[in-house]
Amino acid sequence: MKAQLNKIDPTELTLNDKLVYINRVSKVVKGGRRLSFSALVVTGDGNGHVGIGVGKANEVPAAINKANAIARKNLIEVPLSGNTIPYQIMVKYGAAKVLLKPAAPSVGVIAGGSIRAVVEAAGIKDILTKSLGSSNKLNTAKATILALSQLKQPKEEVAKRKSTLKVRETATDG
Repeated sequence: MKAQLNKIDPTELTLNDKLVYINRVSKVVKGGRRLSFSALVVTGDGNGHVGIGVGKANEVPAAINKANAIARKNLIEVPLSGNTIPYQIMVKYGAAKVLLKPAAPSVGVIAGGSIRAVVEAAGIKDILTKSLGSSNKLNTAKATILALSQLKQPKEEVAKRKSTLKVRETATDG
């Protein structure tokens, strides 16, 4: 994922954590199997801030705590237009493709699995989603975060483009 220039301070927000997935991994050694756990956690304030984290440890609670800490460090801000996203976007992360479409008011969150957890934590109330390709929970969650991080406010983008157009016009006039 892209590095953020403006970090969001998690202490200012009231964040809710949601455990999405726990994976038990075993490693075969001389004395038998060594069990380890990885946890995928989504955190968000329900008001346009969301982050995901993956923690790995020998016990489940330790893995969840690590994942919570990582999710709080990786918060992104999601531009919302009302209760939905401004426009449709499709993103691929690994073999997982995620399609996010804005929905009319009172449609609700039409999503499944880790996409639903990410979208609800971000505070999006009306959205249509489709998961294509891999159904890997980790990759679909990362693809959803990537899609939400690539969204821009349409008004701000138009203003930026107009200002660069004016700069180009003045540069060619002189």
